[in-house]
Amino acid sequence: MAEEKGKMTVSEAGRKGGETTSKKYGPEFYEKIGEKGGETTSKKYGPEFYEEIGHKGGKKGGQVVKEKYGHEFYEEIGHKGGQKVKELIERGKRAEE
Repeated sequence: MAEEKGKMTVSEAGRKGGETTSKKYGPEFYEKIGEKGGETTSKKYGPEFYEEIGHKGGKKGGQVVKEKYGHEFYEEIGHKGGQKVKELIERGKRAEE
């Protein structure tokens, strides 16, 4: 916290206010206002808005992963996925016998 008594940063004040609100109203309060906000956004912008931000978010997230881990990462997870599929197919064949 800030060194002087009675003084706090904006971040500290926000955190304190959020904790107080959370204790006072509980998780249902946040669910309710989140739902209202989602409905309002949906009415204002329509389903295309969610498609667009989802596409941008997925594309951006994929780019970050690509830059962080590189091509080999995708090779490795692809191989692991293929091995898992192979294992599940073999397990299914054994179960049929």
